[in-house]
Amino acid sequence: MDGSFRTGRPEPATGQCADPTFRRDVESFLDTALTEELRAAGRVTTGLKSAAEACAVWREKLCERGWFAPTWPIEHGGAGWSTQQRLYFENACAARDAPILQSSGVRTIGPLIIAEGSPEQHARYLPAILSGAHEWCQGFSEPQAGSDLSALTLRAERDGDDFILSGSKLWTSFARYATHMFLLARCDQQSTGGAGLVFLLVEMDRPGITVKPIRFIDGDCETNEVFFDRVRTPVADRIGDIGAGWKAARRLMAIARANNTTTGLLRRALRAAQRGVMARSGEDDPMRTKLASLARQIDEFEAFEMHVSAGRIGVAEAPATSALKLIATELHQTITEAGLEAAADSDFAQAKYFATRAATIYSGTSQVHRNILAQAIGCP
Repeated sequence: MDGSFRTGRPEPATGQCADPTFRRDVESFLDTALTEELRAAGRVTTGLKSAAEACAVWREKLCERGWFAPTWPIEHGGAGWSTQQRLYFENACAARDAPILQSSGVRTIGPLIIAEGSPEQHARYLPAILSGAHEWCQGFSEPQAGSDLSALTLRAERDGDDFILSGSKLWTSFARYATHMFLLARCDQQSTGGAGLVFLLVEMDRPGITVKPIRFIDGDCETNEVFFDRVRTPVADRIGDIGAGWKAARRLMAIARANNTTTGLLRRALRAAQRGVMARSGEDDPMRTKLASLARQIDEFEAFEMHVSAGRIGVAEAPATSALKLIATELHQTITEAGLEAAADSDFAQAKYFATRAATIYSGTSQVHRNILAQAIGCP
């Protein structure tokens, strides 16, 4: 559910990797590969991804080592790591301020293509994701379809071997830089809800696609509105059957909700808040106690993540990933609130705080996920 692929080997319910050889390999690689310039880029990151130049350099280093897609199967170019190994690596990267990549290709659409795509799609898309030739964005939300994603209206009209797309997508992260978008569109105009949808893989340079940046309160433009003016895209470039796109979307969202706010991301935010506290005077500063409590909560979340990955909780995949997303994003917000409290005059702390305000909205609001969890445990 975290984008990894079960190996069948039992894993302990902790993120502390027991393999000393693996730990040494990780420590040695990071100590050598992470330059001060890369660490500086990681330290100043306030949003979901570090500066493009630093990401390109860091991605190349990870690719050379074979670690860019840590949980993909080895036969598809990944490292084949367990969840425990992934967590150890993410925590080690966080402790060293490595750049944040947050690749939608590696984390979300790649695992879906591996699981649901054809051999031809494996050959076409997976190597390009690993090389960085393809950068992906997600086209789900629309002006009238956010948490209620099934209300989407982007039209996909069949014309021979093509669909013609008309409509728009909203809050699309990194669409300005993406080469491809995975999206949901309505191919049956008489349908409602999750019926009559198609899950498409669309090249962003197709004629008729326009990207309009949306400026946040902190001045950044991570998200965008994307317009489709009779855009032709091949029918063959889809995941699943025509009319059954909702099934593929549910599978993808289970992957995304489990890893859009990772333990490593939480530890990075806490590390930034700790820097703000260290700049203050006084060993008895109450903020130190607050941050120590938040550190324990991250440890607890990491243990829960291991339990979910190992299938040790008694609920289905959808509510389990809802729980991960709910806990992680609300904890992320709490950490950045503490960081702002510790350094109220810091431009960085303010930007970090603003950047996490949307965390409890994207991939479904906290209220939606609480409803999913309530239904899972039998609440009326």
